[in-house]
Amino acid sequence: MSLLEGIIDSPNHPLAVVEDIATDNNWPFERSGDDEVTIVSKGEWTDYQMSFTWMNEIEALHLACAFDMKIPALRRAEVQRLIAAINEQLWIGHFDIWTHTGMIMHRQALVLPGGITASSAQCQTMLAGAIHACERYYPTFQFVVWAGKTTAEAMSASMFDTEGEA
Repeated sequence: MSLLEGIIDSPNHPLAVVEDIATDNNWPFERSGDDEVTIVSKGEWTDYQMSFTWMNEIEALHLACAFDMKIPALRRAEVQRLIAAINEQLWIGHFDIWTHTGMIMHRQALVLPGGITASSAQCQTMLAGAIHACERYYPTFQFVVWAGKTTAEAMSASMFDTEGEA
């Protein structure tokens, strides 16, 4: 076994921590390679595909949380304006459009320099934050993409919190 294989298979490797979290939550996951784990989680609005990638060259654990919403070319400019408006509201992470697929995703990273170990609490917080942001803003994206609303209209409709269920 090479030194790199020993590090990747170590229980201290950030992806091992992520796999443990997925197992504890009964979430299906797949190791896409030595540097990536993909988890699928069911949300209130849609399913989320969360890809954790260990980026050794910058010593960071990157999380991309995507959901199935393709952006029609005619709505892409308004969605870009919406993303800018949403990102102004976020303290951690940001939304982005993956240009080659047109998918919206929430992204963030945990920097772990000098061999710092990722804790389960840090990785769980990343997951919870990504899912929370996607759940909160999914209807906002729907307003713009499928209802043809402007950024201002969509943000106005989504910036209040409802309590309870009807």
